[in-house]
Amino acid sequence: MSKLANVWVFSDINDRYAELLAAARQLGDNVTALVLGTKDDVAQAISMGADVVYDLGEQDAQRRTEDYADTIAAVMRGKSASAPLLLSATKRCKSLAARLSILMDAGLVNDAVTLNIDDGHVVVEHRFYGGLAFGAEKIVTPAAIISVLAGVFEPLAEDLQRQGQVIQVNYVQPAVTLACIERRPKQGSSVDLSKAKRVIGIGRGLAAQDDLKMVQELAKVLDAELGCSRPIAEGEHWMERERYIGVSGVLLKSDLYLALGISGQIQHMVGGNGARTIVAVNKDKNAPVFQYADYGLVGDIYKVVPALIDQLKR
Repeated sequence: MSKLANVWVFSDINDRYAELLAAARQLGDNVTALVLGTKDDVAQAISMGADVVYDLGEQDAQRRTEDYADTIAAVMRGKSASAPLLLSATKRCKSLAARLSILMDAGLVNDAVTLNIDDGHVVVEHRFYGGLAFGAEKIVTPAAIISVLAGVFEPLAEDLQRQGQVIQVNYVQPAVTLACIERRPKQGSSVDLSKAKRVIGIGRGLAAQDDLKMVQELAKVLDAELGCSRPIAEGEHWMERERYIGVSGVLLKSDLYLALGISGQIQHMVGGNGARTIVAVNKDKNAPVFQYADYGLVGDIYKVVPALIDQLKR
C-alpha cells in the first residue's frame, strides 16, 4: 500500500489520539495533529506519533467542538487541504465532520473499521445496516473526512524523546453559531471499555436492577469492567450509555468477554466479537451468543454467577 504525503488527525477526547495517530501513520509519511487542549496534550500528541501539531488552545467553555470547524478548515487549506482528516467517531466529532465536509467540499465516511490507499485515494471500510454488513467506499474528492471507531487500531508505543513542531492557531469565529447559555455536567461513567482487559456484559437475563450487585461482585473478583447490551443502557437505564457494547456503542478488544444472560444478536456481537476469548452463559441453549462463544454454558445466571464467585474466591 503506497502512502500519502500527509494525514491529519483530530479528537475531542484526547485519549483517542493514540489510536488515531497509529491509523494515520499507516496511511501517511507525515502526520499532523490538530489539538484542542493543554500544553501537556500537545506534547503527548507528539510523543504518540505526530510530526506537527497545530495547537488550537484550550477549549472555551462557551464554545462547542463544532465551532472549531472554520478554524480547522482554515488551517488545512493553508497547509494541505487535500490530505485526509481522521477524527474519533464521537457525537461531537461527527457533528464537526459534517460541517467540515461542507466547508471543504469533502467526501465524508463515518465509523471506519479499516483504511487503505488505492491509486492515491482513501478506501474506507465501515459497518452499516446495524452491523449486519460491511461497505467499502473510495473517497475521490480532493479532501476526505473520516471518523474512526474506537478500538480498531492498536496504539503505537509512546516515545517521550520524540520531537515535533508546534504551531499556534488563532480561533476563527464562525459566521453563524449557537449561543451556549449554560452547561450542566452529565452524570456518567469515565470508563473506557475499549481499553479494558476483562469485561463482563449483562443482558435481559438479569431480572432486576438490584441484581447488578451480584454481577458487580463477580467483576470485582475477576478484576473486570462491567458492560451491557443496548436494552440495559437505553431501555432500562440500569447502566450508563458508555457501558453499552454493540455496533453503535463500544467495540471490545479485551482478553476476556463474559456474556451473562445476553442473547447475542448481531448488533451486540459486533461490539463483543473483538474479544480474544468469549464465554457465554445463557439458559436458552439456542441463544445466538453460543455461535460466537469460545466457551458456552447453558444455565441460569442466578445459579452460575454465585457459583463462579465462590470458586474464584477460594
